[in-house]
Amino acid sequence: MKTRYSFGGDEHVYVEIDEEMSLDAFFKSMAMSNAVRDAKIDGITEICPANASFQVKFNPDIIAPDDIMNKVKSLEAAANMAEKKMTTRIVEIPVFYQDPWTHETQMRFRERHQDPTGTDLDYAAKINGFKNAEEFIEAHHSQPWFVSMVGFVSGLPFLFQLVEREKQLQVPKYLSPRTDTPKLTVGHGGCFACIYSVRGAGGYQMFGITPMPIYDPEAKVKYLQDFMVFFKPGDIVKWKPINQAEYDQITAEIEDGSYVPKIVEVNFDLDAWNKDKVATNAKLMEALHDA
Repeated sequence: MKTRYSFGGDEHVYVEIDEEMSLDAFFKSMAMSNAVRDAKIDGITEICPANASFQVKFNPDIIAPDDIMNKVKSLEAAANMAEKKMTTRIVEIPVFYQDPWTHETQMRFRERHQDPTGTDLDYAAKINGFKNAEEFIEAHHSQPWFVSMVGFVSGLPFLFQLVEREKQLQVPKYLSPRTDTPKLTVGHGGCFACIYSVRGAGGYQMFGITPMPIYDPEAKVKYLQDFMVFFKPGDIVKWKPINQAEYDQITAEIEDGSYVPKIVEVNFDLDAWNKDKVATNAKLMEALHDA
């Protein structure tokens, strides 16, 4: 990985750790952005981390562009030496795959899709070498996913599957974006999964929907009253397939305030994961199962 530094207009420094998303790039980006935050440099107003990069916003009336660039660059050596471990949480997210709401939306926008004759899951299964949608769904939920970024729209997580690169599920976005996507749709574009936090336009393939709100600016959802956004970078997700009855039950529990997401604190060691992905993933999911 060779880090690239550039200016973004008059008030931003952009730091790209790698052109490709990887957990190594994420950890270095996280270490560098944390180092910038801890340095408490006068003039910095915001730090925005992304999948394998981050951006620093600064006030040029307080610090000159060349000075902030040099200060950020000086922190890279320490980030390279940072420990690649973190205490995080693994979260179980219920998903109603092949639900009626995303299916109806898919049918309205079929002319914008690569394969107008089938569904998004049918297409995803075919191009990833699976016999049918059910096999693809099994591959989708059988391994954990890592939240590498939150943003684009408020509360929307981007998730990277914790498997070898050659086993990544990859599906292109729609040929042209839809003007509608149901709220809480579980989508996929490239190698990234996401959850649409609000209803709106979108181009990711639609695989299902979760009944679990992940963004609540009105603080009506009990488990989101402390903070309106559920996800944060570094979270680990295990999708849990549910049916219509289970979806309706969770929805009712959210409305009456009794629903509690299944969350377990875990330690994630990048070196251990790189050494034995299968064993590390199994240990993560075992922690969730035993809770």
